[in-house]
Amino acid sequence: MIDVKEHFYDDDPSQGHPDVRTKLKDVSYFFLGNGLIQAAVQIAPSGEGTPVGLLIMDPESLGKKREALTFDPDTGLKNTKIRIKSNSSDDSAEAEALEAGWFKKYAIPAVKVQWKTRSFLVVEQYYCPDLSSPALTREVCIKNLTKNSVKVDFQTGVLKKIIKQEFSLAPEGERRIFLRYTLESAKKHVFLNFVSEGGADKEASEFWEKKACISFDSPILDHYINASKFQLPAVISSSGKVDGSIWQYNREWVRDQAMMAVGLTLSGFHGLARKMIFRLFKEFVTEEGDTIDSSEKRHPDEVELDQNGVLLYALVQYVLWTADYKMITENWDKIVSTAEFPLKSVFNHSPSGLLANRREYWERHRVHGIEKGMEITYQLWASIGLSSAATLARLVSRASEALRWDREAERIKKAVLNDTRYGLVNSRGFIKRRSINGSVQEAVKPLLEAQLPEGAPLSSEGIHLLNPDASVSLPIALGFIPADSSVARATMANLENLWNQAWEGGGYGRYHKSSEPDSPGPWPFPSLFIARSYAETGDLQKVWRVLKWLETLPDARAGSWFEFYGHRLAPPFPQVGITPWTWAEMLILLIHHIIGIQPEMDYLRIRPRLLPGIKRIKAILPLRNGRLDLEIKRDPEEKSFGFCSNGTILECSDKEAKISYLKNKLWVKASLPE
Repeated sequence: MIDVKEHFYDDDPSQGHPDVRTKLKDVSYFFLGNGLIQAAVQIAPSGEGTPVGLLIMDPESLGKKREALTFDPDTGLKNTKIRIKSNSSDDSAEAEALEAGWFKKYAIPAVKVQWKTRSFLVVEQYYCPDLSSPALTREVCIKNLTKNSVKVDFQTGVLKKIIKQEFSLAPEGERRIFLRYTLESAKKHVFLNFVSEGGADKEASEFWEKKACISFDSPILDHYINASKFQLPAVISSSGKVDGSIWQYNREWVRDQAMMAVGLTLSGFHGLARKMIFRLFKEFVTEEGDTIDSSEKRHPDEVELDQNGVLLYALVQYVLWTADYKMITENWDKIVSTAEFPLKSVFNHSPSGLLANRREYWERHRVHGIEKGMEITYQLWASIGLSSAATLARLVSRASEALRWDREAERIKKAVLNDTRYGLVNSRGFIKRRSINGSVQEAVKPLLEAQLPEGAPLSSEGIHLLNPDASVSLPIALGFIPADSSVARATMANLENLWNQAWEGGGYGRYHKSSEPDSPGPWPFPSLFIARSYAETGDLQKVWRVLKWLETLPDARAGSWFEFYGHRLAPPFPQVGITPWTWAEMLILLIHHIIGIQPEMDYLRIRPRLLPGIKRIKAILPLRNGRLDLEIKRDPEEKSFGFCSNGTILECSDKEAKISYLKNKLWVKASLPE
């Protein structure tokens, strides 16, 4: 059984330099990386911690923030900042005078930080100059704002090692300095040196130029798509390893990484998506089909039964986008075991045919009061996973397996929707969980051995409700039921109870606050689950509400959001970290749901939904062995949807078009009525 101490961590953010804390006031982190080196530029504009600090990590070694290779136990990140000593001052970045943002330099992602003192204007630029070395370049341009010539002593460092450069600046004069940070071969040290020039090599520039390029004609959406596209691949190692939440868990999950692979696939990082999915099948799925969560293999009562389906879904999305059928044959035996595992008798609830155990989607279990029963997401993903496996089987002429898996997928779906005693639908729409006797598990009562910290809602007196739960939106987001159905409408209406539960400012909680074993607060990636579902139901103002809430958070500057926003009880729980899954959810929302690019086996489905205020979208995306050029625009003269393409338009309606694939460049133009 799960040891409750698995949830506990000994990292106390009150111990050590303030930079040890992940959640400094108004902090944001810009992540850069090429699989061989990982870096985060810390922008702390409110006086807590180093205003401009640089964290460098080995992406193959998951660790806490204090374990970053540029973090000094005594001085934190202080020595990584720029200091400019002159004959009249000693200047460095100050909290109140900072600007930071993403831009493209040499056609690759780069972070620009600007700060100003009485004497100097300083512009810093950070980027990984190539794909083949564990290196980061930092360009620093210093401009003398005074009317006098000054002698400058430029300093920065890593840990206790400080490097210096002296020079003179004429009035209004500028000096550009290039720094190179290199992770040495044993990956325990960072070397810092001056170099003569910056720039990116041709391979890196061409690599990034071939990825998805999307413009929404909207500053907020353009920022979100770029920040997600830049940072998701940056935090993944060259072997496909990534922390479930950076600096937080130091563990891996099939569920999280499979969804990250979907985000990578949609945004054009097909090679990295392939590597991640291949690694998951090889290393995270046993011969029997069991999957790893939190880097652990579980007892059947504690298996996360959605993970098999999520992984199969990620693989079919990858294959439909790339036509890489070899990926199916290379992993066929594991595909079979992954598909068959949830159908084992140990999980079968014989009266209904649904899957049952004592784990729930958000990882609460027996000690939190979870009874043995049927969880909606486990049925959903088992059905979707089996349908995905059937598609994969048909692509490699495995007709008998395809028939069996389609039949099992439909059987589970019918039980979820139609079983009057055990189905997971009632007047509220989808419900989270039923006990094996058919009663809805409405509440939980934790056991003493849960050792919940004082202050956690689940440890308090009173009833602890399981419903509503953000995960019940997923059947709508994933097209499991029609988005215009009464079940969908009731589900979404009930989920509105999760908005602003015990806080102000917006955001959905992952579930009812009373059953929270940590602290109540809004969660970005479950909020994006719900935004995806609202995109399907057509309530686009609610999609905007989620996106604009995310913009109010300090992290929006970088587009790198914490797992949740509330008081983290750390210890015993780990400090809150940056969750890469959020970037994947953002990419899925914007590309799959809003732009509406949805590849199928034999044709490309395009189902665009322009958010209110968006007049035009232009996108270039890698698709199969070529690329898709797409333009979507509102046309006041159009009465209904209009599509034209150099591919054959097989079907066209007032919602979507189905278009044949072409070997090289496929272009599509869609006109939507006002």
